[in-house]
Amino acid sequence: MTDVVLVGLGGAGGIAAHVLTAAGAEVVALEAGPRRSAAEMTFDEIRNDVREWLAEPKARGELPTFRHSADQPSGPSPYPMLMANGVGGSTLHYPGLSARLDSWDFRHWPIDYAELEPYYALTERTIGVTRDLRRTGWTELMSDAATRLGWHPHAAPAAIDAARCTYCGFCTCNGCHVTAKGSTDATVIPRAEATGRLHVRTGARVVRIEARRGRVTGVTYVQDGRVLFQPAGAVLLGGFVYENVRLLLLSGLGGDQVGAGYMAHGTPNVCGRFPGRRLNLFSGLWSQATCVRDFEAGMLTASHEFKPIAASNLHPPSVPRWGAAWKAWLQANAQSVGTVSGQLETLPYEHNRLDLDPHQRDPYGVPVVRVTHRLGEHERRGFAFLRARMTEWLREAGADLTWAPDEPSVDARHCYGGTRMGDDPATSVVDRWGFVHGLENLGVLGASLFCSTGGVNPTLTVQALAWRTATRLTTSDMFSDRKPTVFEESA
Repeated sequence: MTDVVLVGLGGAGGIAAHVLTAAGAEVVALEAGPRRSAAEMTFDEIRNDVREWLAEPKARGELPTFRHSADQPSGPSPYPMLMANGVGGSTLHYPGLSARLDSWDFRHWPIDYAELEPYYALTERTIGVTRDLRRTGWTELMSDAATRLGWHPHAAPAAIDAARCTYCGFCTCNGCHVTAKGSTDATVIPRAEATGRLHVRTGARVVRIEARRGRVTGVTYVQDGRVLFQPAGAVLLGGFVYENVRLLLLSGLGGDQVGAGYMAHGTPNVCGRFPGRRLNLFSGLWSQATCVRDFEAGMLTASHEFKPIAASNLHPPSVPRWGAAWKAWLQANAQSVGTVSGQLETLPYEHNRLDLDPHQRDPYGVPVVRVTHRLGEHERRGFAFLRARMTEWLREAGADLTWAPDEPSVDARHCYGGTRMGDDPATSVVDRWGFVHGLENLGVLGASLFCSTGGVNPTLTVQALAWRTATRLTTSDMFSDRKPTVFEESA
């Protein structure tokens, strides 16, 4: 028996482990992936970005299927969807950009910005969010251009130790070879383990949450071929959106709103050529950037870290995709191409949801998640608006030629909803604290709680919410005999 079992020890689970163990809780963390080491992190775009090795051993085998509408058969996703497996979860391979949602993003949430702000501050201090990454010719060029346009540019907030970062150019889709990234495996998880109260079991794949008489009793999991049961006073789901939803559906918990409200960020981008200017964007990291947040539609980012294979595709549609003309264009222009990307807020439509695919199973015979998703008119107008602003920005900075993909793009790794929070059980899965309606000792952590996407990277909000949920749990009766822990925002 343990006080709390965490299902998944990633960006959210790591924060919860830190808060709970500091409060005196005994915590068992069941993580399906392995522990990763800095020595495994190589400068290899094929291994990291193309083959996505950090998705092994679990995520690749349970990749969700996809369809645009309920009357279509499901198949492979047209959008990127693979996530990282291992202690640290998706913070292993994220770029560290750690932005808060704005106050207006909470319009349809049961909480407001003021309620979450203290947990933003605690998380930022704990994982090391700063704006200290070095500025470059590119980031200053784009900052000056944005200022001339009357916008309000700023350096990206990043969970990166600037004193240790080597600006290697292989940060995203990769762990950090010098542990300069504020991933939870390098920050809060070691601190939680140092208390002696966090017990991590890797290679542990949870298959069911057990419940009886209005309370969960623990989880059933598989490790080394054995089916085991971990009893607990409380269970916190800290998986990715798809796995949180899948476990609730497989366990028959959470009600008919499980899977509803699924969303994924739109990701418009525009390229620009700066003739005669060497931008050196192959160096640095994606969170070494100039950001603009003047528009409710989403944040715009002018960043670094354009690796060779990805950069070879950054050419205008008039240039062939291969052959002598393609090579000649890249030789003349590759170092002079800059890109601005956006994160478009998308809406939760009734027709977009997650469920279990009746025809597709993972290697263990368990149904995978099926995604039903299509963009609406709001998103198409949002793409057009942000593309226009990005084009304007690049032109103001000196680009003589700009181009963008014809079709709207989606990043299904920046996904949300499926266990959304709310005060009404008829329209939500969890309450305002993150606990499942009717099951007071089952909490959910992660972006599956989101009621809207916002227009920034989700990780910092995921972690602030996890801190808030874990803190709430420490005020429950099971902690009545423990001395409360006070975290100082300035400490």
